[in-house]
Amino acid sequence: MELRHLRYFIAVAEELHFTRAAERLHIGQPPLSQSIQALEADVGAQLFARTRRSVRLTDAGKLFLADARRILAMAEQASETARRAQRGEAGELRIGFTFTTPLTPLFATVINRYRSEYPAVSLTLHEMATAPQLEALEQRELDLAFIRPPERALPDSLAAAELRRDRLMAVLPERLPIARRKKVAMRELEHLPFVMYPRSAGTSIYHQIFRLCSDAGYAPQIAQEAKEASTIIALVAAGCGVSVLPASFDRINMDGVCYRPLSDAGATTALLLAHRKDDQAPLVDAFVKLARESARA
Repeated sequence: MELRHLRYFIAVAEELHFTRAAERLHIGQPPLSQSIQALEADVGAQLFARTRRSVRLTDAGKLFLADARRILAMAEQASETARRAQRGEAGELRIGFTFTTPLTPLFATVINRYRSEYPAVSLTLHEMATAPQLEALEQRELDLAFIRPPERALPDSLAAAELRRDRLMAVLPERLPIARRKKVAMRELEHLPFVMYPRSAGTSIYHQIFRLCSDAGYAPQIAQEAKEASTIIALVAAGCGVSVLPASFDRINMDGVCYRPLSDAGATTALLLAHRKDDQAPLVDAFVKLARESARA
């Protein structure tokens, strides 16, 4: 059974006249009659009762007409869905993001704008540290990843676009004398205990803190580790030590804690959008383009 046979059948059923149906379909009457006969043979039932003067639907034909219309509508819907997916307007995107990303206004701008412009695309968001995101991208478990610069170079299979740069901030107990300053240098934190993510968390800030401390001539004294940034900030408030986090975290207001920009030249971090180089899916391309446009704006 072919879809064109269903279209021919519906035309005849609506016109109840082979000549008019043939004109409507822009085909000859003999090919139309042959197609209807072939359809009836495929179905195994007579769909039309024909006389020299009239054509009418049989009971089987009436029931078949309703189903034929539904089948054609579903076929057209399937075709339109495929066309929209080809244009990057439908489908699913699996997007990873770091713990700091939702605190960056750009993230909300990109997600809201994308949902508005591509309402038929389903976005599945996953909160993950940078290292697990890169692994998930390579394993094709994610399509896109909002990451911070990793400690090692990106795998050859991945590409990343820089969307924005953020200052790194010293997270300090308010009672510390250096908390009164407008800016703080890493060398001023040398003799203070640090509260940090564990190395196993896979966050890029872990390695960056060590690098900044090394540039200042010392290794950080790790007093406490925590897997959540909010816990790190709470531990700083409790006097367990100091920390360093991206500036976006200064939106978390907590009694006893203050944030001061680091004056060191390398005390910045970037927000990157990573994807697979071999992924030419229109959905991915459209998201990357929109994110870049939003970042420039």
